[in-house]
Amino acid sequence: MNKTISGFSKLSKEEKINWIAGEYFSNPEEATAIIRNYWNSDAKLQKLHDDFIENTITNFYLPLGIAPNFLINGKSYTVPMAIEESSVVAAAAKAAKFWSERGGFKATVINTEKIGQVHFLYKGDAAKLERFFNENKTRFFEETESMTKNMQKRGGGILDIVLKDKTDLLPNYFQLHATFETKDSMGANFINSCLEQFAKTLKKEAQSFELFSEEEKNIQVVMSILSNYVPNCLVRVEVSCKVDDLKEKNSNPRDFAEKFVQAVQIAEVEPYRAVTHNKGIMNGIDAVVLATGNDFRAVEAGVHAYASKSGRYQSLSHAKIENDIFHFWMEVPLALGTVGGLTSLHPLVKLALEMLEKPSAQELMQIVAVVGLAQNFAALRSLTTTGIQEGHMKMHLGNIINQLEATDEERIKIVNHFEHHPVSHAAVVEYVNDLRKVKS
Repeated sequence: MNKTISGFSKLSKEEKINWIAGEYFSNPEEATAIIRNYWNSDAKLQKLHDDFIENTITNFYLPLGIAPNFLINGKSYTVPMAIEESSVVAAAAKAAKFWSERGGFKATVINTEKIGQVHFLYKGDAAKLERFFNENKTRFFEETESMTKNMQKRGGGILDIVLKDKTDLLPNYFQLHATFETKDSMGANFINSCLEQFAKTLKKEAQSFELFSEEEKNIQVVMSILSNYVPNCLVRVEVSCKVDDLKEKNSNPRDFAEKFVQAVQIAEVEPYRAVTHNKGIMNGIDAVVLATGNDFRAVEAGVHAYASKSGRYQSLSHAKIENDIFHFWMEVPLALGTVGGLTSLHPLVKLALEMLEKPSAQELMQIVAVVGLAQNFAALRSLTTTGIQEGHMKMHLGNIINQLEATDEERIKIVNHFEHHPVSHAAVVEYVNDLRKVKS
């Protein structure tokens, strides 16, 4: 059946829902009811959400949790986390409490430089292009002054522009490679606007450069766009303590520290392990990035590119034992903002930033990276001791109970039973079936 439609974006919200419900669902009334059930009862707030993107029909909720007891550079934080995965928030909170009793996390922003590029094709003498660029470099700054004026007042702006010859990679391929400081804004719109002006200036000035032939004057701009790879927008986070201070209950702290370091070293050399290792770090990072209205897809792309900077994908975090001191640390690129975008529009984002005491972009970089390291510590502690599934499946039990549509009475019995038995989906299904057989 042909389900294409013309002019969908011009339909009203009601018409969009009616079309989708009629075309795709066996029970259109039930589908429509579910869609409407996730609307906000406050019409003004719902309109705000509808306007965030295009063709909206409803809201898609993620739980917003909090992880308290993060001690970062001597300051205590309660951190908001938006995520759907069981055990992530609990693990972050547990790691935060553990390290708050051992001096807390140290965090340092190394740099905040962001990058944008004008990609263009030039058929001619590279030496002439370089001379053209050097003679006209100031023009690129001058012709973006109206865009950079407000950013410069806040201490930001264009840091530098360089010409890069990439003809060893593609014929006739060159770049204007620009670096930016955007202070507390993520700066995507600012950077892209500057880059598009650079492209106009490049083409215009080339037309009047006397050393260029007619072919050389015909510079072809392919695209002008920021890069989400920001290896110089970098934050370092770390924890350390005496090996003996790692002791918990009946554990042997030396054995734990050595096994932990070995687990990290495996992720440093084995890409199959490194991907899952870093995914655990991103569980923490993404959850805070999302809760604070930042672009988690951009962060993900940049972080994973950074994990591959050596030419082989490897662990973002590192660990060692030196002079009986356990060290665990990570450097990670994070281009974040605390002004602009959703930060001033989404009510829960504003609430999340207020919970964090209205941090600057640099402070938010530190908080986000710390949660990533805490998440990694929690995962590795579980993996190298009890195994990750025991705790994770106990946290996942509630989801399984909901899937089976257990009654309140059944829920109590299920929870009590699995306090003393291993949790798996099959085991819960079997136990619930047995309960229902007895009852019937």
